Amino acid sequence: MSDQSSTGAGWNFEYSYTELPELLYTKQMPTPVSSPKLLLFNEKLATSLGLDVGELTSTEGINTLSGNACPPGAQPLAQAYAGHQFGNFTMLGDGRAILLGEQMTPNGKLYDIQLKGSGKTPYSRGGDGRAALGPMLREYLISEAMHGLGVDTNRSLGVVSTGEFVYRETPLPGAVLTRVAKSHLRFGTFEYVFRWGTEDDLKALAEYAINRHYPQIKKESHPYLSLLNEVIKVHAKQIAKWQLVGFVHGVMNTDNMTISGETIDYGPCAFMNTYDPATVFSSIDVQGRYAYGNQPYMGAWNLSRFAESLLPLLSEDKEEAVSRAQEAISNFSKEYHREWYSGMRAKLGLFDEEDEDKTLIDRLLGMMEKSESDFTNTFLDLTFGQSNETKKIERFSEWESLWNSRLKRQNEDSSATFELMKRSNPAVIPRNHQVEEALEAAVTEGDMGKIEKLLLVLEDPYAHKGEQKAFNSPPDTSAPPYQTYCGT
Repeated sequence: MSDQSSTGAGWNFEYSYTELPELLYTKQMPTPVSSPKLLLFNEKLATSLGLDVGELTSTEGINTLSGNACPPGAQPLAQAYAGHQFGNFTMLGDGRAILLGEQMTPNGKLYDIQLKGSGKTPYSRGGDGRAALGPMLREYLISEAMHGLGVDTNRSLGVVSTGEFVYRETPLPGAVLTRVAKSHLRFGTFEYVFRWGTEDDLKALAEYAINRHYPQIKKESHPYLSLLNEVIKVHAKQIAKWQLVGFVHGVMNTDNMTISGETIDYGPCAFMNTYDPATVFSSIDVQGRYAYGNQPYMGAWNLSRFAESLLPLLSEDKEEAVSRAQEAISNFSKEYHREWYSGMRAKLGLFDEEDEDKTLIDRLLGMMEKSESDFTNTFLDLTFGQSNETKKIERFSEWESLWNSRLKRQNEDSSATFELMKRSNPAVIPRNHQVEEALEAAVTEGDMGKIEKLLLVLEDPYAHKGEQKAFNSPPDTSAPPYQTYCGT
């Protein structure tokens, strides 16, 4: 049984990760900061975790969220992992993050509580282990928006400014983000053990992943193969959801892909405005490796690297192990397209499935790309019978006639169709220009009002409230192309 500690703030920590082979982590205390100040705090998330809001927003609680103090009995650690970054294998690890512990919630679920920007670790590779305020506020905002959009994601509990500067190209105010995740097990965690651990180490890690995320497969005849299959399924669903809301992750390296299927690491991410599969925002993705339209293919590539790390556990016979892995990976495309087209049918109000649906969907997307239509607002037009975007689409009426004929062939009436489309097409997404305006106000002026307003608007993007309309406009066409950077 794991060591466990509990406090008046409601921390109810387990430390199961410390039961894994020691090559997977290093015990590490956070580095204190000079003047911690709580800027954002997620009360609803705190309550769901079994935490006391009053205690955590007190001076003592803020000291915990900043890394200045740890709950009694805490066993902070930094995790080791590797990863393929833009196709190149690299030794990595938590260079600026500390896992405080695993919170056992009132409903019996376990979540990692991690401080990001909490100082140097043995895996910092020359970095300072700190984080700038802007990127930490950005991760808080986008991760909570993704949660509202129904995408499985890590969550953000709080952002604390440190009263110190971090030094990049210019001095920037520092911050610590408290991140909450089902776990921080990554594809790269398995790659690391496959490369530098023993087969027993790999087996221990796989057993841990199964127990923590997929306990239903423990008694299957080939549990490690089942683990691979489960991870393939959750990532097919995850990436389909990205595509359905126009999300571009920007840095789909294997160290940023989780075993749980949660979206993690919101560095250079952004949301697509104009529908274009070639959309890239990240300044370092000069080849478009992680473009919007490439994300499903990169998902398959990353899963192949994960499968390779499991080969010793799939069979004692190397050829048989490779065959099993290849067969499993070959299912990803089918799983992804099933999730994608299912989601697209819902966006069009289709409850059942017909062979012609793929052609109907693909034709619409092709027309949207040609007319440079806004992705989110085109589907809002379809939902509410508007023509703000669709009027720009050449020969739209022909497609609309086919769509209406398709709707009439299903049993559900128009009111049911409308409700399905409302549930499937968000009224608002984090528009990149609005995110930047809010971050600029917070970082340079100390004004958190715009971020707080965005958080409220994005909390339930399928509510279609009147106040959300002011936030669903794309940037002016004269605005320069939007570009993102990896926040460090």
